[in-house]
Amino acid sequence: MISLNATQEPTGKLSPEPWLSEPATIAVMDALTAGGADVRYVGGCVRDALARRPVHDIDIGTPDTPVRVGELLRAKGIKVIPTGIEHGTVTAVVSGHAFEITTLRCDIETDGRRAVVAYTDDWIVDSSRRDLTINAMSATRDGDVYDYHDGIPDLAHGRIRFIGRAEERVAEDYLRILRYFRFYGHFGRPPYDEGAFNACRRNAEKLLDISAERIRYELLRILIAPDPADVFILMRDAHVLSVILPEATEIGQLRAAAWLATRGVIIDGLRPDSLRHLAATLQPGSDTAALAGRLRLSNRETERLQRMVSLAPAFAEPLGVEQTRRLAHAHGADAVADAAILAWASRLADVAKLPAAETAARLKELETVFAWTPPVFPVGGSDAQALGLERGPAVGDALRAVEDWWAEADFKADRAECLQKLQSVVRQIKGGDTKEDHE
Repeated sequence: MISLNATQEPTGKLSPEPWLSEPATIAVMDALTAGGADVRYVGGCVRDALARRPVHDIDIGTPDTPVRVGELLRAKGIKVIPTGIEHGTVTAVVSGHAFEITTLRCDIETDGRRAVVAYTDDWIVDSSRRDLTINAMSATRDGDVYDYHDGIPDLAHGRIRFIGRAEERVAEDYLRILRYFRFYGHFGRPPYDEGAFNACRRNAEKLLDISAERIRYELLRILIAPDPADVFILMRDAHVLSVILPEATEIGQLRAAAWLATRGVIIDGLRPDSLRHLAATLQPGSDTAALAGRLRLSNRETERLQRMVSLAPAFAEPLGVEQTRRLAHAHGADAVADAAILAWASRLADVAKLPAAETAARLKELETVFAWTPPVFPVGGSDAQALGLERGPAVGDALRAVEDWWAEADFKADRAECLQKLQSVVRQIKGGDTKEDHE
């Protein structure tokens, strides 16, 4: 599993990074090294720093046990949370920054879903239990990088490879199938590694044994890769989509939606979105409620997914500015933006080059939505009651009627005009009898 070029000496160097010199980072490293342990940054933060990408999470490895780690941190007044103590992980919190600290481990037993581990003080052994070469690097606080599996050249050339024999790595944890495609989407370049692909294909059915929450986590991150459609094609060819997402047949629409959000349209606030991209993949008539339940989407995610899918048909033909604003008022700007992008992507999936007039109209739709500031409806329940309506359903009915009228007129009526309309509506509700009629 170890590269023939492996060495106990560092083989790379991190460029100066802001997170390395953050006071919170220094405080944690000072605490962990107080006893003389060889403590290093591990995993994603090293990979992302070498790739010149933003570092969001800082993970740290140490040969000290979790108990010892807690003692060292508390001795320096650092808060410790036992977030994954059964796996050898604790979280240190300093000035609002969280650091995951994990004791070096080796696998004793694996079953494709979870591992029985033992602690070790051997960095090479610990790195060898990781999944991909680009995720197995470590770095000292001074930025010296240790790379036992050729992760540095693999990262430089976009090679996404499992450590050692791909079949063995996948069999240890079948979620690594999705992790392979995630990291290929974010860091890889063609051609893909055949050994990795074949191991994923042969074991695709094993994903049925993985929890929905873990699948959801990886899937949503695959969907915000720079070109998620290319990754989905690989996943389809590896029979992975048929196992976890059989509804995902509209890969051309996914490609178009991702293109619009990244390169096709330049609008402040428009960016790639995993849930929107998920909706773009779905074949017409998909049961979004069942899909959301299967993937364990949150209630908020489920509602958003269903809303964008149900609204998209309204944008089959470009809408005018006023109608777009009315929809944004009724359903929210975010939902309308999602639906407009899905409809545009659907058109592009069918017709690669749209007529210039349609493109301009669809662009205007999105510009209208992203510039939308919800207007304040200028009348309320107290106004309806002042006109003689009793508190209750009639007040809501009257206000909805006036608000619909106000929206149909593109929100231009002021308070005086809305009050006049409200008076007319109340008169109709009361059969022509208003408070003013008795004064």
